Amino acid sequence: MDVGKTYERIDGRLRTFIEEQPVFFTATAPLSADGTVNLSPKGIKGSFAVLDELTLAYLDFAGSHAETIAHLRENGRITLMWCAFAGPPNIVRVHGRGEAVFRDDPRFADLLGRFPGVDPSPHGLRAIVVVRAELIRDSCGYAVPLMTYDEDRDLHARRFAREDDASLSAYFAEKEHIARSMDGLPGLPLPLPPS
Repeated sequence: MDVGKTYERIDGRLRTFIEEQPVFFTATAPLSADGTVNLSPKGIKGSFAVLDELTLAYLDFAGSHAETIAHLRENGRITLMWCAFAGPPNIVRVHGRGEAVFRDDPRFADLLGRFPGVDPSPHGLRAIVVVRAELIRDSCGYAVPLMTYDEDRDLHARRFAREDDASLSAYFAEKEHIARSMDGLPGLPLPLPPS
């Protein structure tokens, strides 16, 4: 891939690169100048999908915060980033607008069908984040270290597999930054709708 190129769409080698990476990162921020910028790693195999040439999605699983959801609900801005830890150096960023599609949304079931490579049930699926790309760029990645991917950790599935909808909602209700973000923005709507 050429260094520092802007792309019109996600296809060909660019799409292959994105889909082959075992981890990606999401970045969001509130509108407030003194709000907290959020950067999160994502990496459960099969939980990311390219829906079309300009639309990406990932499964949003249980965790101790809901900053990304809160920021998307407030302003929709999001950047996704992939970097090559193996093979030729490369970094790809997709800047766009995102939306959290919750479990009671009529689109949820169809979107979930776009992730055939993962069983979301043991992970406490909260939402599906859909991102529409506005700017797609790559850069060199020369300073990203070479690292090997061994395997996915099973800790997340082991932790959340024992939860049902009611206990998962109770878990989220106990956490300080699920229903409201660190900056006080609305986060995950609770209680969770049934899965």
